[in-house]
Amino acid sequence: MPKSAIIPAGSGVPLAPFVPGTLADGVVYVSGTLPFDKDNNVVHIGDAAAQTRHVLEIIKSVVETAGGTMDDVTMNSIFITDWANYGAVNQVYAEFFPGEKPARFCIQCGLVKPDALIEIASIAHIGK
Repeated sequence: MPKSAIIPAGSGVPLAPFVPGTLADGVVYVSGTLPFDKDNNVVHIGDAAAQTRHVLEIIKSVVETAGGTMDDVTMNSIFITDWANYGAVNQVYAEFFPGEKPARFCIQCGLVKPDALIEIASIAHIGK
């Protein structure tokens, strides 16, 4: 099955060997997305809501670059560093998924940079 790397305009160089997204057979797999600027610096330090918005905007750009919309997102894997931020994450999340919600899970864990409060990976079915 052929696959295509999805790299939105203005994307920085990832910290590890991966691309922002991969399109295969009408499905977009969005890599774990952290609140980084194009130079891999954490943005909005200490603000879980702003970091969540930043992450979801990046995910949106990957999905749209592949030809889809956020309505095509079917699954989100959410990683947070502190359950105290869960409410702020959910408030912003609901803005990006106002209608029928995708499936998801959320776990608390450590992330690659200590100032990052959230990471989200997504799957979107955009058709062929």
